[in-house]
Amino acid sequence: MKLAINYSPAAAELMQKGAIRIDAFKVPDWPDLVEEARRVCPPAVHFSLQGGSGKLAETNWKLVDRLLANTATPYVNLHLDAHKDDFPGIPLGTTAPEHREIVYERLLMDTMAVVSRYGAERVIAENVPYKAEAGNYLRPGAEPALISRLVAETGCGLLLDISHARLAAHYMGIAEKEYLAQLPTGHICELHIAGVHALEDGWRDHLSMLDADWEMLAWVLERIEQKEWSQPWLLAFEYGGVGSTFAWRSDPEVIAAQVPRLYAMVHDI
Repeated sequence: MKLAINYSPAAAELMQKGAIRIDAFKVPDWPDLVEEARRVCPPAVHFSLQGGSGKLAETNWKLVDRLLANTATPYVNLHLDAHKDDFPGIPLGTTAPEHREIVYERLLMDTMAVVSRYGAERVIAENVPYKAEAGNYLRPGAEPALISRLVAETGCGLLLDISHARLAAHYMGIAEKEYLAQLPTGHICELHIAGVHALEDGWRDHLSMLDADWEMLAWVLERIEQKEWSQPWLLAFEYGGVGSTFAWRSDPEVIAAQVPRLYAMVHDI
């Protein structure tokens, strides 16, 4: 398994100084940023495809093909984004069977469109951070049973975002490990992790790792090491980034302190 971190100028500088060691930079599908990251460390592209949006026809597939060909990115990821704006009239926290089926059919249609283009073995579906009324995603799209059904029917893999799973479990009122264990863990192809903090306006991820995050990651990696769950090709630490949105959460001291610990955990398996 490899370790990546979100590309940021702070992480790049630390890498160039030899202060941290990683195997790849996780980079969005922005060609200029991919090339900027490549000058320091191999880029692993994270695509912006949104399942459930009904907008995959607008995708620049030539760009996706080019980035796959020009980087060592093995998978095309698809977010299981059952966004409230794309499902008008359906409540965020719905548990109605008819609503679940509407969400499932839309996510299935979009996932199959990507599978048809690249093959099931190259497509991975990412679980999203359901946050009830504090968020934008419908509950059905984050339910383990629906995700498991989707993976089984399409044959695609799972991009398990541990922080997203913890958020969804919290807002669904399910124990975190119980939620994770209900996911199709035999099909994990990639992992994401970041710190989850309880802020005044609710829980938020993509922050520095706290004790609970380290404990959960250790538990997940133990499941993988014991071969109870499949082993992914990559663990990405989703801390830091570019632009004003990430300026306050790209602290070089955090990166320098936490990346070596993550690297050791990943490479011990």
